[in-house]
Amino acid sequence: MTVEFPPIDRDKDHLIRADYDSVRIADALLRSPHFTAAYANPGDYDVVFATSDTGDGRAWLLTLKDPAPSDDDMLAEPVLHEALAAAVLNHPDFVAATPDYPSDGDITIHTRDGQRYLGVIGIATDEDTALLKQPSPAVDVALAADKLLASDPSDSERATAELLNYIAATWDKQDLPLREHAQAVARTLRTQ
Repeated sequence: MTVEFPPIDRDKDHLIRADYDSVRIADALLRSPHFTAAYANPGDYDVVFATSDTGDGRAWLLTLKDPAPSDDDMLAEPVLHEALAAAVLNHPDFVAATPDYPSDGDITIHTRDGQRYLGVIGIATDEDTALLKQPSPAVDVALAADKLLASDPSDSERATAELLNYIAATWDKQDLPLREHAQAVARTLRTQ
């Protein structure tokens, strides 16, 4: 007897979506004027970021861990933790982000689909900081589109390239599935 299971609906499975929480936090930081750069890999629990007031090239590292219970989530004064929490809350996939007090390096983050993390802030290593200097995915998508346009494209290839350029130009306004699809199309164009 063979049992067939229905396919996983990746948009509804919170365990699969949790692999992208660090990426969504990096995206939230990039939308905030207080952060100049942010980077995370899907499945990792680290987010590397730089603030607008750090002119010395130093970066920070936010590591997502299992949270500890906390009764008091207020800090005595505004600090980096509150700016981080505010940036995360501006992203539609998060419902709570609160600085933990008295701990001076943690924020508790809740996703819309029920995941909960303790974000521990520390100083990023030089290797982590180098990740911030990599070209953004939007630049990669635009580069693939421009290379296609420069190769005497057909009408359908030209339309694809123009769509990719539009997505790259409006990257911050696009949702994660569309960004991932644009990156996949760009990768396909590079291998042809």
